[in-house]
Amino acid sequence: MSQKSVQFTVKGKVQQVGFRFHTAHTALKLGLTGYARNQNDGSVEVLACGEESKVNELEEWLHTGPQLARVESVEKIDTQWQELFDFKMY
Repeated sequence: MSQKSVQFTVKGKVQQVGFRFHTAHTALKLGLTGYARNQNDGSVEVLACGEESKVNELEEWLHTGPQLARVESVEKIDTQWQELFDFKMY
């Protein structure tokens, strides 16, 4: 079971549509840790840490997001492993 940490930047209509809440809910269901944080440019930054296959599942979900969102792009950067203990919203 391979562990990884990935930072995503999700662009589009992703603020004021419950994107962070739904991302946190989905990540927790998958057993991931990390955070979802609004950015000043209107994007949402997501850090996902956990089992590689579960991070990949979250990545797939991020391309659609919750019902009211309109995702235009998802950028992905593999980062150094971070051992976190929860998934937070900022």
